[in-house]
Amino acid sequence: MFELTNKIALVTGARRGMGKAHALALAKQGAKVVVTDIDLAECQLVADEIKAGGGEAVCFKMDVSNAGTVNQVFDAVIKRFGRLDILVNNAGIFFPKPALELTEDEWDKMLAINLKGEFLCAQRAAKEMIKNKWGRIINISSIASGGAGIGFAGAAHYAASKGGIIGMTETLAAEWAEYGITVNAIGPGAIETPMVGPVTQELLEEIRTRVPLKRIGKPEEISAAVVFLASDEASYVTGATLYVDGGWLAT
Repeated sequence: MFELTNKIALVTGARRGMGKAHALALAKQGAKVVVTDIDLAECQLVADEIKAGGGEAVCFKMDVSNAGTVNQVFDAVIKRFGRLDILVNNAGIFFPKPALELTEDEWDKMLAINLKGEFLCAQRAAKEMIKNKWGRIINISSIASGGAGIGFAGAAHYAASKGGIIGMTETLAAEWAEYGITVNAIGPGAIETPMVGPVTQELLEEIRTRVPLKRIGKPEEISAAVVFLASDEASYVTGATLYVDGGWLAT
């Protein structure tokens, strides 16, 4: 099950954390992985790890918030592989800031990377996937997206970006279904990644007490959902948001 042999998969923000885990998981299932990130050196290390394990991978430096660099990378991918089958929109940033102190530049930066970046990559990916009448687009959102009924103080800008991803996912799923493209989102709960660095240990402990499974999740547990949504087994799933949160939303 979940066979991805010879599928061409592009992962954004793949140098560490969940992005790296997604790249490794897709490669393990047989996909040829395009590892992209703003940091080329660390991105190359992930590609090298995939190749050391017998997989095929290339890496590119890409700023997802810049349409020019996005198109350059996608052009290079198509030139090398001839197509793109799977896009995992993982690139994102987080920094807590009280709403009353948030600057316009900080707001714009958050949405440019977390929301605009996912749209630019999804739009370009869809243009390629339409040619083959098949594609999987997986957008990484968060339980902080707003619709889940959980509000996080100091995260208005982050919540807006992640909530936008869910609305965008549903719309793109409806628009692109006729082309054989599914578009889904994943809403991770609290996951052990470098992005939780700004979060205090006190808050992490509070989160553990609120999660029914009483622990923080691992990146690989999100990657399992990515692999499922990328596979043929998920062919009838589109426009959905799959929350992987240890049961947090059930409380």
